[in-house]
Amino acid sequence: MQVPLQFEFQSHQTFASYYAGQNAEIVGQLQSLAAPNGEQQLYIWGDTGSGKSHLLQACCQHAKAIGMDPFYLCLTAARLPPPAVLEGLDDMALVCLDDLPVLAGRADWQQALFNFYNRHRQNGHKLVLAADCPPKFLPFELLDLKTRMGWGLTLKIQSLRDDQLIAALNHKAHFLGFDIPASVGRFLLNHYVHDLPALWLLLDKIDQATLAAKRKLTVPFLKQILAGEL
Repeated sequence: MQVPLQFEFQSHQTFASYYAGQNAEIVGQLQSLAAPNGEQQLYIWGDTGSGKSHLLQACCQHAKAIGMDPFYLCLTAARLPPPAVLEGLDDMALVCLDDLPVLAGRADWQQALFNFYNRHRQNGHKLVLAADCPPKFLPFELLDLKTRMGWGLTLKIQSLRDDQLIAALNHKAHFLGFDIPASVGRFLLNHYVHDLPALWLLLDKIDQATLAAKRKLTVPFLKQILAGEL
């Protein structure tokens, strides 16, 4: 078998760095995927920034650690590879496909995914799929493919409440190695609660700035970071 792309770990995207909150069942299902009695197919959907990519990456890293052969592919519209990338992946023990709706209007990709799906499932391997909508709302013209996307267990990522967002911020910050005071948490919540992807990216920037300046995080210091003064 020749796999055309290399699997790249995102080392910070693990189950340990993910704040589960109300989504403990999803984490549990992904962790047990490698077990003989685990689900063969999981379909995870949720809003942008809810952590779908993080969970798929964590699933692959967990599988790799226990001896499975995982592969992760994000279907990014700006750099969507040719559908031939799926050739040979039906022999992989675990395949995670992220951002399925990108394949809307791509008849070549949909047919290739349909063919891969049938071979991979027949081989008894595990598949994890992620999208921002349930399977029945996938914008696929190939209806047989849309049907197959819903054959496994479908789970929705529950949105975090405000108090859980604060807890998630503290969890991620602690994993990175710094603390978020309550005043800073409230400031971030008020300014970024509706833009979760930007919020998670900002944490990395805060981590780098606090390390470089060797300062504790405060609201004035955070404003300097946001203003690009550091």
